[in-house]
This record gives sequence, structure tokens and C-alpha cells, in this order.
Amino acid sequence: MNLFLTFAKIGTFTIGGGYAMIPLMEEELVRKSRSLTAEEFLDVLALSQAMPGVFAVNMAAVVGNRLKGLKGSVSAICGTVLAPIAIILLVAILYRRLSDNPHVEHAFMAVRPVVVALIAAPVVRLAKSAKIGWSTCWIPVAAVVLIALLGVSPVWVIVGVMALAVVYFLGRKKTNINQQIHK
Repeated sequence: MNLFLTFAKIGTFTIGGGYAMIPLMEEELVRKSRSLTAEEFLDVLALSQAMPGVFAVNMAAVVGNRLKGLKGSVSAICGTVLAPIAIILLVAILYRRLSDNPHVEHAFMAVRPVVVALIAAPVVRLAKSAKIGWSTCWIPVAAVVLIALLGVSPVWVIVGVMALAVVYFLGRKKTNINQQIHK
């Protein structure tokens, strides 16, 4: 697998930013090249989101490092950013000339729902990979409500979920120990 070409393809054909890259990354890294398992992809995704900086670059760095070390990381990062930088420069040059063009405006409006779908589709696949079922689906729903509707910082949501998980699993462990003692 050529990391530069793979990430160049991802960077070139993604509209809508880093999160819109997720389905392309998953397709290339999990389904086509089988460089990562679905679980590994989910782990890399979580790690990349937790890191400071641009999500797409973080993903490229983590995947590149995991597959080929430092050289792989540099190669994947370069592949990810070169095409978007060139496209952004081209758009910036043409924007003033084309921004008032109704055809261009309609084209951008037509792309918006596609970007939403590109972000939503991997959420369903990632939920399956994370083994989110009916008993745990309340967790991401509660996180969305807290963050999107109530304005709670994602940092506090993550810290809260981690604290609840520790309490829950410690309670389960204690219950299991008590059950074994009484047998």
C-alpha cells in the first residue's frame, strides 16, 4: 500500500473537511487494502479526534505511523494536505470572480446535503464496529443532546462518561466478587 497515494486520493476527493474523509478512509484502509481492522480503525479514529490539531492530518499521522513508522506518517500527511492546499488556492483565486455566479452558488448548495450524508454514513458503521447496541445506544444519544442541544463542552461529556464507566465497572466487579464469595 502506498500511503502517499492513498491519502492523496482521500484528500483530493473529500468535500466538507476532515470528518467527511471518514468514509473514504474506512473504504481505503479497512475494506480495500485491509491495512486496518474495523476495530483498529475505530481506535485510530478515537485517538485522532482526541489529539489537538486538524483531524484529517491527525488521522494520516496515526495511520502512517502505525503502518510504516515515521516515514509513513510523513508520507500520509503530505498526501492528505497537498491536494486540498492546491484546491484551496485555486478556489481562493477564482472565488471573487465566481462568488456572484448563481450556478456556482447552486452547486455549493447541492453539495451540502452530500457532505452531511458523508459524515452520517460512517457514524452508523462506526456504531456497529464499536458494538453499540440497544442497551448502549443511549450513551451517544445523551452525548449529542448534551453537546448539540445543551451546549455542554465535549471535554466535560468525555470526562463524565469516563467517570461513569469507572464507577459502573467497579460496581460490576464488586458484584461479581460478592457473587463468587456466596457460591
